[in-house]
Amino acid sequence: MSGGYPGKKEKSASRGENPNRRVEIQKVVAHISAGEAGEKLKKAERVLEILTQQKPVRTISKNTIREWGIRRGMQIGCKVTLRKKKGEEFLKRALWVRNFKLFEGSFDPLGNVSFGIPDYTAFEGVKYDPDIGIFGLDICVSLQRKGTRVAMRKPCSSRIPGHHRVTKDEAMKFFKERFNVEVME
Repeated sequence: MSGGYPGKKEKSASRGENPNRRVEIQKVVAHISAGEAGEKLKKAERVLEILTQQKPVRTISKNTIREWGIRRGMQIGCKVTLRKKKGEEFLKRALWVRNFKLFEGSFDPLGNVSFGIPDYTAFEGVKYDPDIGIFGLDICVSLQRKGTRVAMRKPCSSRIPGHHRVTKDEAMKFFKERFNVEVME
């Protein structure tokens, strides 16, 4: 018997780490900003549908910018939110386009990652369509630990303590181990 009181359990190496401390993907958002409504926005929606096999949702401008010809409430972009298995598969394809390399500046202090892809035709198996043209897209990945639902639920919501949030270093470590990504400075 080891030291301590009789009922004390020893933490063994075979048990591993706490499963609630594991970092996981909450969601992957693919976004295209067309800058205007109409035909260009429809083409952007078609691109996202081809890449994700999911119907995109239109995004609306929050401000009026006269120089760009954008009014408040105008539909200017589209996005798709992917979760669980679909999100992870799409992220693997997107990282393949980036040669599994991300910049350290792509990670924010809360462990989220954002990067861009300049041309949708760089995805494997996607061919150039002259009717659509060339579109780039932004990909944002949100990471979380189990138990973060506490902050999102409506009844009795509360804050997530600092030690349970995902940090920038933990996010970089997660991408290195899970997707074999090289993080460059």
